[in-house]
Amino acid sequence: MNRNVIITCALTGAGDTVGKSEHVPVTPEQIARSGIEAARAGAAIVHVHVRDPQSGQGSREVELYREAVDLIRASEVDVVVNTTAGMGGDLYLDAKQPTTILPETDLVSGVERLAHVGEVDPDICTLDCGSLNFGDGSLVYVGTPDILRDGAKRIQELGVRVEMEIFDTGQLWCAKQLVDEGLIDAPAMFQLCMGIPYGAPADPRLLATMVEQLPAGAVWSSFALGRMQMPWVAQSVLLGGHVRVGLEDNLYLSKGVKATNAQLVERARTIIESMGASVATPDDAREVLDLPGGTPR
Repeated sequence: MNRNVIITCALTGAGDTVGKSEHVPVTPEQIARSGIEAARAGAAIVHVHVRDPQSGQGSREVELYREAVDLIRASEVDVVVNTTAGMGGDLYLDAKQPTTILPETDLVSGVERLAHVGEVDPDICTLDCGSLNFGDGSLVYVGTPDILRDGAKRIQELGVRVEMEIFDTGQLWCAKQLVDEGLIDAPAMFQLCMGIPYGAPADPRLLATMVEQLPAGAVWSSFALGRMQMPWVAQSVLLGGHVRVGLEDNLYLSKGVKATNAQLVERARTIIESMGASVATPDDAREVLDLPGGTPR
């Protein structure tokens, strides 16, 4: 069991959730405000996507990231900033003519997916460690081994800590290969993402198996979607990991009750403390992850 638990709050994501809850932040100001509130509630890390302010859809626009991150850092609240680098991997195919790429496609190289990371210099950025049939329909998230190698090399050059997002067991294998090749700096940081159709199901036995496959010295966290978000907090803590909550993954505090990011963090904190563990501070997280400002392990 983990006795000092880092809470990450994933603030908004890129999914089609804006019309489903009034609490999903859209503009850089809203995203930053929600992150600050989550940090005050106990999140040591905030995970930042940005959205187009007009359409509400996910965006790779560098200026939107700069504005959101600058506002978080300008606040009086201390928090570790983690930006996504997963945007730019969406391939939409015509099911009847699979050589036809549909207009919704947003597919760029692994290095291009990191344009904002080089500009805003977050403490952490993500690396989605493989390709995946992402939900029903015709969307494939594309992350080939060579795309991942290019991205990992660029992140190393930028001096940013990598959070490897793992959506299935084969992706864990690939992530471990990147570690073995020296493309991921120690301590390796894994985020086990459960319940995303059609990746790893939110099954506690599968989580335990994946944890057993992690390399020695790895730092890991996990989350599950929707109603499994809070049970997964307990699962992660019991198996020795850290936790992630937030509106990217779940919109509800309880059945029919829509949540804010701060409320989800507060609920996670209650679970963690009720289990006899403590909630890590941002400085605790920096120490665990060997980030600037922390004490090296």
